[in-house]
Amino acid sequence: MKIQNTSVLITGGSRGLGLALGTHLAAGGARVVLVGRNRLELDAVVAGIRRRGGDAYGIAADVGKKEDIYPIAAQAAALAGPVDILIQNASTLGPVPLRLLMDTECEDLERTLQTNLIGPFRLAKVIVGSMALRGQGLVIHISSDAAVEAYSSWGAYGISKAALDHMTRIFAAELHDTGVQFLSIDPGEMDTKMHADAMPDANRATLAKPDEVAARILEIINRSREIPNGQRVTVSAVEVER
Repeated sequence: MKIQNTSVLITGGSRGLGLALGTHLAAGGARVVLVGRNRLELDAVVAGIRRRGGDAYGIAADVGKKEDIYPIAAQAAALAGPVDILIQNASTLGPVPLRLLMDTECEDLERTLQTNLIGPFRLAKVIVGSMALRGQGLVIHISSDAAVEAYSSWGAYGISKAALDHMTRIFAAELHDTGVQFLSIDPGEMDTKMHADAMPDANRATLAKPDEVAARILEIINRSREIPNGQRVTVSAVEVER
């Protein structure tokens, strides 16, 4: 899918991978709308992209809150036009330090699912209809290896990402003839605040930089029509064209 002149909505856009994706996509000529909970962080990111000549906007909202979903979609369309690419990147680990599933409170699991699964479900429902009417669109769900590997103490997060992967496949199966494509992308382990919160003793030198991962995800977007609808893609397997 071509990036230039597209309208891109990215949740979790004020830091980490979301920030890097917004920067790369704007540099490629997209109109980028970033969603984040912290207005000050968001404004700083948007200002930085604009200083480099990019077209970027910020929406302070929480995808885990039902009442924020329609305003996100409406503001994104008003700021940058109907959404062509939706990147559902916002995530929460759940309670930290990470704990065993048997030690996880029901309410903590519920909150994790609200952000990592229910929010993306609601936002997709609101935005994908317009894509289908136009006969094109791309929805990317940022997944994790915790979706396919049973890591001890990663229960709430892993459950939410496994469900997100399967939701991607179901959307793809149900909307296969509309022109809308759905992909799950596993970015791998990155040097981010979320990773530091989960594994504070990890060697940061062994972790991928969000900017490097974002460059590979851009390659996936550029080649997305070559990828089967509903596919789960691992970023580490993607070669970046120079």
